[in-house]
Amino acid sequence: MSAAAIAATGPADIILRPFAPVDYQRALTRMREFTATRTAETPDEIWLVEHPAVFTLGLASRERHLLATGDIPVVQTERGGQVTYHGPGQVVAYLLLDLRRRALTVRTLVHGIEQAAIDALAAAGVAALRRAGAPGVYVRTAQGEPGAKIASVGIRIQRGCSFHGLAVNVAMDLEPFSRIDPCGYPGLEVTDLRSQGSAAADPAVFAADLGERLRQHFEEPR
Repeated sequence: MSAAAIAATGPADIILRPFAPVDYQRALTRMREFTATRTAETPDEIWLVEHPAVFTLGLASRERHLLATGDIPVVQTERGGQVTYHGPGQVVAYLLLDLRRRALTVRTLVHGIEQAAIDALAAAGVAALRRAGAPGVYVRTAQGEPGAKIASVGIRIQRGCSFHGLAVNVAMDLEPFSRIDPCGYPGLEVTDLRSQGSAAADPAVFAADLGERLRQHFEEPR
């Protein structure tokens, strides 16, 4: 199908890849290759994955935010943002979308990613919200303010297409976050669904719900 035909019929369905464990470096290489070789006819995809322990650095990262990484590897990436941690018990969603096809800007892309995470967290019994000037999703305090961070967003746009995406903490060992300044904020509190007392803190179950919410949101006509 030509680019003109796609525009005429509206955005095509998004392929949703089921939740699976994958090495971070392998996923990064696959995302780069997918984005570099895709054409106007390439279907958009969302990958749901879980990584072994790794610290990743965004383009804005500073070495001073790595405090004591120990035996956990550190990988430099081209995504936006600062340093974060990925590990078992975290659901990562990589969004490989053609922004022009879906009439998305960077702002509406990030807003949609955050909203899908907020909705999925609400379904799991945890109220969450955005924080002005700090992309990601935060647990809502009793005062209605952003509290501990529960999800991070970092994307890259290349040739009008996105890659990288969203990481939601579901049932993790949170200790590695103390070895960095999460997202570049010294002392930022980080939490997960399990720590919030959610009875739905199963990464595979949460991933399925999150993936469907992301797919539906970005398939909607704009």
